[in-house]
Amino acid sequence: MFDKMYSKLYIYIMLQNRIKVLRAENNLTQEELARAIGVIRQTIIAMEQNKYQPSVVLALKLANYFNVAVEAVFQLSPSK
Repeated sequence: MFDKMYSKLYIYIMLQNRIKVLRAENNLTQEELARAIGVIRQTIIAMEQNKYQPSVVLALKLANYFNVAVEAVFQLSPSK
């Protein structure tokens, strides 16, 4: 019974990001950003397409690089 009730209340949450927007505002290529934070370009691509959820360390590196709070880069939102 509890499992049935719980499954109806469960909401999927996704991590959305503004990496592409922040890159554009700073005139950065994916390659430039990747090198600056120590990852490969494919990681940036995957994050921009919401196919990869970064670690806390990587999220902090991105926020630090853009000199913004983590919440300015990443937001939680209900999935569709």
